[in-house]
Amino acid sequence: MAPTRVLTGITTSGTPHLGNYVGAIRPAVAASRRDDVESFYFLADYHALIKVQEPARVQRSTLEIAAAWLACGLEPDTVWFYRQSDIPEIPELTWLLTCVAGKGILNRAHAYKAAVDRNRAEGEDDDAGVSAGLFMYPVLMAADILLFNANQVPVGRDQVQHIEMARDFGQRFNHLYGGDFFALPEALIEEQVATLPGLDGRKMSKSYDNTIPLFAPREQLRKLIFSIVTDSRAPGEPKQAEGSALFQLHQAFASEAETQAMRRAFADGIAWGDAKQALFERIDAEVAPLREKYEALIAQPALIERQLREGAAKLRERYATPTLGTLREAVGLRDLAQGQAAARGRAKPAQAALPVFKQYREADGRFYFKLVDGDRVLLQSTGFASPKDAGARIGALKRDGFAAADADVALGDGVDAVAVREALDAMRAAEEAKA
Repeated sequence: MAPTRVLTGITTSGTPHLGNYVGAIRPAVAASRRDDVESFYFLADYHALIKVQEPARVQRSTLEIAAAWLACGLEPDTVWFYRQSDIPEIPELTWLLTCVAGKGILNRAHAYKAAVDRNRAEGEDDDAGVSAGLFMYPVLMAADILLFNANQVPVGRDQVQHIEMARDFGQRFNHLYGGDFFALPEALIEEQVATLPGLDGRKMSKSYDNTIPLFAPREQLRKLIFSIVTDSRAPGEPKQAEGSALFQLHQAFASEAETQAMRRAFADGIAWGDAKQALFERIDAEVAPLREKYEALIAQPALIERQLREGAAKLRERYATPTLGTLREAVGLRDLAQGQAAARGRAKPAQAALPVFKQYREADGRFYFKLVDGDRVLLQSTGFASPKDAGARIGALKRDGFAAADADVALGDGVDAVAVREALDAMRAAEEAKA
C-alpha cells in the first residue's frame, strides 16, 4: 500500500511562534517519523510576497523557519524539505490551474472577502489596495498541493476553504482534460490545536501582533506569558477553563493528566499568577532543549541553504519535472512534430446525456429549481421570491460548480457532494466545448 502523502508549509513572513509549533511544526515532525507517511515540508516564500515587500524580512524569516523545523527534529534525509521558490514548476502549474479556476469561487475566498468588507466599511472601492496576488492566493496554494498529489494537508480551520478550492480546481482539470492527473486532497485538522490563542485571547497571529515567539529567550518567554489577558476573578474564586486562553495554551502542551489537574485547579480558584507560572514552566520544559539546537542552527545559514537546495533538486527530479511534463502534454503544450497523426485518427467519443436544471413554481407562490440526472434528483433548492433569483443561483452553479451551493440548495436523498461536483463539471465542460 502506497504511503499517505502529507504536505505542510509555513509562510515566511515572520518569526515562528507557539501557534506555528503546536498547530503545524510539532504534529508534522511527529508524522514524518511514521512509516506509512511520505512527508513534504516547504517554506512558502512566494506566499510571503503577497503581504511583505521587505526583502530582508522574507530572507530572515525563511532562515528562522527552516532552523525551527530542523531544531524541532525534522530530518531532511527522510522527508522532502524545500523552499517553494526553488521549484519553478509550482508557478507554472499555478497558471494552468488559473485557466480552469472559476472567478466566482475566488470571489468567495475568506481573505479576499475580508479585504472587500473592510473597504466597504471604510467607504472605499471594493478592490482598493487588493493585489492580484491576494486574490489568486488560493490558486497558488492549490498548485503547492496538487503538484505533488498530496493526500492530506494539515491546516487550521480557517484554511479548510482553500483545501476545498484545491479539490475543485484539481477535479475541474481532471474532468476537462480527461484523466486522473491530480489526487484530491483532504484537510487534516487536530481539533484541540486547530487554532491557538494569543496574548489577547484571539487566534495567535502575526497580523494581530499577539504572538509568543517559539524560541524567545527564557525571561522574555516568562514575561510574555505573564502578559496574557485574563479576567478579574480573584484568588480562591472559581475560574472557567472553557474559553480561557491560558487554559487552552496549557492544554496544547500538557498531557491529559496535567490538563485535568489544571482544570481542577481552575475550579478550585487558582490565582492567575500561579496559573501563568505553571504555564511558563510547562512550555519552557518542552521548548528549552529545542531552543539550544535552534540557536546553533541559526548561526549556520550556509548549511541550511545547502539542505534546502539539495531537497528541491531531488524533489524536482523525482516528482515536479515529470508531473509538469505530463500536464503540459495534457493541455496541448506539445512538441509540434509529434502526435498529429494520432490526433487526426482519434474518434470523438459519444457524449452521455447530461444532467439538467428544472425550474418551477409551487403553490406557495415561490420559485424552485432542482438538478436532475434522469429520474435522480441531485440538488434541490429552497424557495426564491422571483424566477430571476432562482435563475441567478442556477447560473452561479453552472459557472462556479458546487462551491456556489449555499444554504438555499440541498443535496438530493442519497446523493453525495462528489456526484454533484462531477455533474456540474460535466455540464460546464459541455458548454465550454460548444463555445
